[in-house]
Amino acid sequence: KFCARMLQGYDHVLEVGCGDGFGSRFVRHVVNRLTAIDIDAAMIESAKACHGKFGIDFKCTDVIEFADAIYSLDVMEHIEHEASKVWLAQLAYFSPVVIVGMPSLEAQPYASQLSRENHINCMRGADFKLMMKQHFKHVFMHSVNDEIVGTGNFNMAHYNIAIGIN
Repeated sequence: KFCARMLQGYDHVLEVGCGDGFGSRFVRHVVNRLTAIDIDAAMIESAKACHGKFGIDFKCTDVIEFADAIYSLDVMEHIEHEASKVWLAQLAYFSPVVIVGMPSLEAQPYASQLSRENHINCMRGADFKLMMKQHFKHVFMHSVNDEIVGTGNFNMAHYNIAIGIN
């Protein structure tokens, strides 16, 4: 919902790591064209079957393409830290507006064991902003708790969203 509000009116938007496409349809309703990619073929097939009727171009690929804006939620925490720097640089190259969201490091003690094992790159809000600043001229940080999006107190946030603009 947050990405839909931020990206409303954009022409071509790319979602990186769309999973089963559930959230894609929120964005599709407010943009002219949405391309949603994921590397998991089963997820893409599910997304096409469930949400293809909404006019979303689902693709099984890891190839990022040029877009007016890119968003990626719940992906970066699964990428090794050093590789995530390269990944962010790629996103910045392909679009002047990039939204990235991930669970906060502060929330990890409350996560399940499986979640902690798979979330190898969660960061504190301040560290996330510093990393984004390496690739974007402007970075706007948001902290999230229970669908409430704010601009502060990252120590209490369960989720962090960064908007990078060049």
